[in-house]
Amino acid sequence: MKKVAIIGGDGIGPEVIGEGVRVLDWFRERRGVALELWHLDLGAERYLRDGSTFPDDIKQAIAGECAAVLLGALGDARVPNFEHAREILFGMRFGFDLYANVRPIRALADSLVPLRGRTAQDVDFVVFRENTEGIYAGIGGQLRRGTADEIAINEDINTRKGVERIVRAAFGYAKRSGRGRVHMADKSNAMRHAHELWLRVFHEVRAEYADIEAQHLYIDALCFELIRDPSQFEVIVTNNLFGDIVTDLGAALQGGLGVAASVSSNADHPERVKLFEPVHGSAPKLVGRGLANPVATLLCVAMLFDELGFREASIELEGAIAGAVRAGETTPDLGGSLGTRGATDSIIARLAPA
Repeated sequence: MKKVAIIGGDGIGPEVIGEGVRVLDWFRERRGVALELWHLDLGAERYLRDGSTFPDDIKQAIAGECAAVLLGALGDARVPNFEHAREILFGMRFGFDLYANVRPIRALADSLVPLRGRTAQDVDFVVFRENTEGIYAGIGGQLRRGTADEIAINEDINTRKGVERIVRAAFGYAKRSGRGRVHMADKSNAMRHAHELWLRVFHEVRAEYADIEAQHLYIDALCFELIRDPSQFEVIVTNNLFGDIVTDLGAALQGGLGVAASVSSNADHPERVKLFEPVHGSAPKLVGRGLANPVATLLCVAMLFDELGFREASIELEGAIAGAVRAGETTPDLGGSLGTRGATDSIIARLAPA
């Protein structure tokens, strides 16, 4: 029995995570998938009620008892500076050292690909984003704030350990999954200290994987090539900031943020808790309207099954999701007419009877 922490989050988070729980329960009841669900009261409502963000006892329990966390979107304008969101999200990413943020970019239907002359076959790659360093480490400050002479600095932190382990994770995944090409993107021509480290480590590690084609691109060239011909990419590895940008571009190629899923993990310690997140925002304008797309969350559930050793359940669920999307049984953002629950109902209906 593996324990999964469920955190609905804010905005539409509880709505789509609720659909994910419906599917988790279906597989627990109909397929005997051995999971225990632990529902946690964390998010903006909890913060506004008692000031709690990510209590230490919950953090320790997740680290010690859970195999995975399914986390909904975080962000609520009622919370100053989104303090609760940073505490929860960074508390897991940094606190659990989940350095590898992995984003599959795969189009489920030809109709979702926005590029003329391209089909779903052309959009199938995986991005490995370094998740604990870079500009998001939060090192910096402000001087003479609010004056004409104000100075604001954020430091881009890159360590040999941090760079090497994400690069190795990308190559290791490529080898295990039968993908033959890895691209690394940096800006070493402009950031010649921080990103020269990325370039040097990439070339050192690639020498250990002679059977995998390895190419380097500057980040601006990578973005250009992703639009020109996404079919040339299989695995991309890059830093925290660039990975954030590239994965949203990738989401546009696969049909939007409503179909974009992610997992954050520590590839060196696969026994540690893994964090699964649909990558869309909390979308306050959609709250309570039944229009939020559940597909990203359900793809997270499929990834969770795969990562926790329930491969058959993962394949079955992914197939049902893809079938519903191709049939147009979707929410309006993907061209369908169904609501959040109806879209999930359609996917569940496509699962084979017990």
